[in-house]
Amino acid sequence: MTYRVCFVCTGNICRSPMAEAVFHARVEDAGLGGLVEADSAGTGGWHEGEGADPRTEAVLADHGYDLDHAARQFQQSWFSRLDLVVALDAGHLRALRRLAPTERDAAKVRLLRSYDPAVAGGDLDVPDPYYGGRDGFEECLEMVEAASTGLLAAVREQVEGRAA
Repeated sequence: MTYRVCFVCTGNICRSPMAEAVFHARVEDAGLGGLVEADSAGTGGWHEGEGADPRTEAVLADHGYDLDHAARQFQQSWFSRLDLVVALDAGHLRALRRLAPTERDAAKVRLLRSYDPAVAGGDLDVPDPYYGGRDGFEECLEMVEAASTGLLAAVREQVEGRAA
């Protein structure tokens, strides 16, 4: 059975597609491509159908990541098919937990940086780079990459637990 992860930010053009691309690459590198699927969405639908922000695309490409993306808005009905919903900041976490139809679904929502042991107990938000320059996108990528290692370990444990 496929383990499904969805990364969520505000408009689904900066942070969440970046997290999707990085995590997808980590999943493939770990040989879990047939067992884990990752996608992304936004809490709002302002950019539905648009590609990722060009700065997101450029930073990802410069670091060797692939991204084929069209923005979309997260839907409440998706909770039933998802195993994990990864919020990029505390505002997204609150919005997603309010949207969750059950307590079990609300428990599926986690902050991305909660998987980075270097920031445990610190600020777990990935800042929105949209209104800044390229440096903010580079910083976002660094945070996403740091958290993706722990996230992959947690997902691998869940996937292997299903197979046992």
